[in-house]
Amino acid sequence: MRYHELRVPGRFDPIVLAARLASCGLFEGYVVYERGGEWWFAGDRLVDVVVDGESVRVTADGTTSAQPWTGEPLSRVNAALAGSGVSGWRAFGWAGFELAYAIAGRRDLVGEQDLLHLFIPRTEVRLADGEVLVRSVDEDRLGAVRELLRAPEAPAAAPAAAPVDIADGRAEYEAGVAKVVADIRDGLLQKVILSRAVDVPFDVDLVSTYVLGRQRNTPARSFLLDLGGWQAAGFSPETVAEVSADGRVLTQPLAGTRAYGDDPAADADRRATLYTDPKEVFEHAASVKLACEEMSAFCAAGSVSVGEFMVVKERGSVQHLGSRVNGVLDRGRSAFDALAVLFPAVTASGIPKLPAYDRIVGLEDRPRDLYAGAVLMAAADGSLDAALVLRAIYRRDGRTWLRAGAGIVADSTPEREYEETCEKLGSVAPHVVRRSRELAELAAG
Repeated sequence: MRYHELRVPGRFDPIVLAARLASCGLFEGYVVYERGGEWWFAGDRLVDVVVDGESVRVTADGTTSAQPWTGEPLSRVNAALAGSGVSGWRAFGWAGFELAYAIAGRRDLVGEQDLLHLFIPRTEVRLADGEVLVRSVDEDRLGAVRELLRAPEAPAAAPAAAPVDIADGRAEYEAGVAKVVADIRDGLLQKVILSRAVDVPFDVDLVSTYVLGRQRNTPARSFLLDLGGWQAAGFSPETVAEVSADGRVLTQPLAGTRAYGDDPAADADRRATLYTDPKEVFEHAASVKLACEEMSAFCAAGSVSVGEFMVVKERGSVQHLGSRVNGVLDRGRSAFDALAVLFPAVTASGIPKLPAYDRIVGLEDRPRDLYAGAVLMAAADGSLDAALVLRAIYRRDGRTWLRAGAGIVADSTPEREYEETCEKLGSVAPHVVRRSRELAELAAG
């Protein structure tokens, strides 16, 4: 099966167009993914690939087949996409944090939820500077998308945010931090990222929240999705894995955090503190060390290097110490092999990862699901790009929430780690847009 293509030249605001495509009602399920100055919109599912704790399910042409997986499931996902019969395919979707338990052989920690959902879209739109490229297996969709893109933009008031109270759960979170610090000081592990959720007590317009939040953030990647029962919007500070078609691999650990954005002088002072605080420097260096070790598991010997080390990255309401670890895929290795090792991001799980999983399950009050997982795109040419799901808002089964965590090491204090979660929640909480009464009534039928 092949795609028909249409190029639409012109000057467009990609954020506005992505939001328009997401809210137009033409597509059943979609993913918006921003990478490197380009926005991708993928709508309607041509081929579905879904992983749970037992099997990999592939749906195409109305028929679903399921195959049990052993070892780790991502090799079967790669094979399913490669065997889809779609020429020049790209796949988009999400991986939940609990996929990590499956990859690690800890099926006892996996519930009944889906762990990964990727799809090859019927229609794909790439929004770049000066041109929009539309690809669809349905030729009549090309004209419909062109008219949608060219429709005059109706004047509208800027969306008004309804900020979310992020103060709940302090005592429980600080108690959890104290338990983790005790385990670390007893030598049981080095680091755990412990997170907390904050419920949003009103109906949210996720598309408008994405637009407003993207205007106020400086992410490495951003995303908006409605797929597999999940709706989410987020402003990812880092990537889990970037793999090019020629086999170059990059992972981008960010660890070490201070607030950012309220005052230039205060921001500069906090930046200086990042470089001199032993806790922050150790946390970051340990994360980079593990990233190098993981990359060495699937990269060619001698190809792994640290291309950038401890450079401050500004991400919305916070600033982080950031590094880049580079490598080249070894012969016979694929992008999904890289993802299977690098997932979940060391900066959102712990060191070592396996004992960190036990603390996360034992101390957090609900499964993480999308939080600290990935939103990703992969392609037939062997490339893959996976954004770490942080600084996001989530909706499922009538509930909407935010979530943030902090990296706990031996020198952590409960008070400071709670404060760090508040700083990170500040990238999203002030920009949440309440759904209008008219939209809420329409959604209710």
